[in-house]
Amino acid sequence: MNTNKLDKLKRPLYITVYDELLLQITKGEYQAGSQLPSEPDLARKLGVSRATLRQALVLLQDDGLVRNIRGKGNFVLESSYKQEDVQLEKLSNPMHKCHISTFDQIDLHYRLDPETEHTKQVLKRDSSAVVALERLYRKGGDLLAYAFTFMSMQTVESLSLDLNNKERLLEFLENEAYGIANHGNIEIKYTHTVNLANRKEKLIGQNECFLLLEALYNKTEADPPLMYNKFYIPQQFSNIKLNAFK
Repeated sequence: MNTNKLDKLKRPLYITVYDELLLQITKGEYQAGSQLPSEPDLARKLGVSRATLRQALVLLQDDGLVRNIRGKGNFVLESSYKQEDVQLEKLSNPMHKCHISTFDQIDLHYRLDPETEHTKQVLKRDSSAVVALERLYRKGGDLLAYAFTFMSMQTVESLSLDLNNKERLLEFLENEAYGIANHGNIEIKYTHTVNLANRKEKLIGQNECFLLLEALYNKTEADPPLMYNKFYIPQQFSNIKLNAFK
């Protein structure tokens, strides 16, 4: 007869601390967007060590409820209150579906580059010049995400896009392109390297980012895409969902 029994697992203290903080966030004691007390003060308030508190905070960060900004502290995320069911399979801007935060500013910059073998491959056409665009997604002055886009000059001209009208161009990149496109494909990778054009810019969590490579098409995949996007989403801000069906 098999007499083996399951060992009883003792509930770790950091799980109890996690539950207490989650309850306080859910009840609104710590509002979305607010900063949690400093780690020494919070540990003292909860009657635990800083090591135990940090284990609980890591779980809250993994669950997308709290984010840590180095040198500033821990903040409650607005997304912890969202109940939207958004999937990556639906054709729309993946940055706003896969990033757990919202943005209060998106900076747009562009330059004209000569054609390269790489742009030939991703844009599937020869082009005398390629438009390279970057978007910097910010909240409260912090850089939380980054996107880089290639478009052929033929596409720019066929859509009558004014490169000097940044507001109109940004609206196209963020929203209108997904209305024009009839399908797209996305490849998901993980990277430790984010090459920002301005080396002085610092993307929070840039050493651990999900990289979404997206091609948007308004015809077939045999035809040139409207544009080719690279979305960099720091792991600590990511929420990537896929639906699976039998």
